[in-house]
Amino acid sequence: MRFDAVQRILGVLLMVFSLTMLPPALLSLVTGDGAHTAFLVTTGLLVLLGFALWLPVRKLRRELRIRDGFFIVAMFWVVLGVSGAVPFLLESRTGMGLADAVFESISGLTTTGATVLTGIDELPLSIRYYRQQLQWLGGMGIIVLAVAILPMLGIGGMQLYRAELPGPVKDAKLTPRITETAKALWYIYLSLTVVCAVAYWIAGMDAFDAISHAFTTVATGGFSTHDASMGHFDSIAIELIAVVFMFVSAINYSLHFLVWRWRSVDPWVRDPELRFYVGIVLTALVLITGGLYLYEASLGIENPDMWHHALFQVTSFATTTGYTTTAYHVWPAFLPVLLLFLSFIGGCGSSTSGGIKVVRVLLLLRQGGREILRLIHPQAVLRVKLGDKPVSDRVTDAVWGFFAAYVALFTVIMLSLMAMGLDQITAFSATASGMNNLGPALGDVATHFGDMGAGVKLLISFAMVLGRLEIFTLLVLFTPAFWRR
Repeated sequence: MRFDAVQRILGVLLMVFSLTMLPPALLSLVTGDGAHTAFLVTTGLLVLLGFALWLPVRKLRRELRIRDGFFIVAMFWVVLGVSGAVPFLLESRTGMGLADAVFESISGLTTTGATVLTGIDELPLSIRYYRQQLQWLGGMGIIVLAVAILPMLGIGGMQLYRAELPGPVKDAKLTPRITETAKALWYIYLSLTVVCAVAYWIAGMDAFDAISHAFTTVATGGFSTHDASMGHFDSIAIELIAVVFMFVSAINYSLHFLVWRWRSVDPWVRDPELRFYVGIVLTALVLITGGLYLYEASLGIENPDMWHHALFQVTSFATTTGYTTTAYHVWPAFLPVLLLFLSFIGGCGSSTSGGIKVVRVLLLLRQGGREILRLIHPQAVLRVKLGDKPVSDRVTDAVWGFFAAYVALFTVIMLSLMAMGLDQITAFSATASGMNNLGPALGDVATHFGDMGAGVKLLISFAMVLGRLEIFTLLVLFTPAFWRR
């Protein structure tokens, strides 16, 4: 492990992250909400800390190894989560302690969307904006943003990119140079954000809410500037816009790039993962909508507008965004649990969504189908395929390994939460909310996590980072082999 190279990278990234405190500070000064001091002090602290790390090793020029990249990404998300918590601590009107501030910051950066806050509408405007900005930065991954910038400072980035980009296959590059790949992804991300903000504004949001919610919609994050989330606007048009951009953002960004480069929708149409994802969402939509109408019909209730609540919640949970428009947790029968299970699948690989990812679930099903056929035809040579392309055994082994690690860690975290006093439903849904980067949950945390103890909040914060880095990037640090020379 080249700790001096790691130190240099972390120093630079901290100084870069300090600049993200300036937009909310400027907004605070313009609106006069009085929160600018918290952001300016945080900026100064992060610059000093980053400079102190960078200065002793500023002349170092070493190529990063793979293990260096994993360590930097894992450490930076921890350091970034703590750094992002500083404005929440310094601004007294948030009423946050250390565990609350770290939880809120990590929830934002990992695009989880779980919150400890109530009375969000009464918070300073700049704090409300800052929460949204955290999710926007975390959406594509601040490490990928750094990959596009760091080469100007003489720092290579392929190892960082491999460790950060979500999805089971991380070696494919859209362009010959990794920096160009990172820039291409961010251009798409930024374009979607701008179009989404304009659409929200046309549909009736004011400029502040339109920009703020575009940040968290495209990031599939779920933070809102209002306690009632998207339900605050009570607008079907706004909900439908959110549905479109949540779903688009949950699609593999490599496909978006190919659609743009080829000026053709063929990459969307031909992709087996996307077709499977559409099938999952449509099936869940039929089950949720049908369940709601049947339940209300049995009670003699007529609610012709129920369809848009079903559509919105299914899309929000399937993309792990976590917006809400209604009290989904009091829906009848199996419907709330079905919504929660959608988050386990999550969005497509190489998207901003959380969860296990659709491509992994698809490969698990294909592999399971192959094993059943082998029982019938023991001598047959059968290959797992995505579309017409065979998938190597190494990839399927990695998917099974990921799934096994996911189940084991999920079990350990859930049991730990139960040992801390949470009931089964609350512990299960809180673990799912954190590891799937979802946000909403059931039981005692259906509306917010503010009433949980500090230990619960910190453990779920760990689960959020674990899910955002897709388990292995963080888990590898706990293996003895990683630290051997």
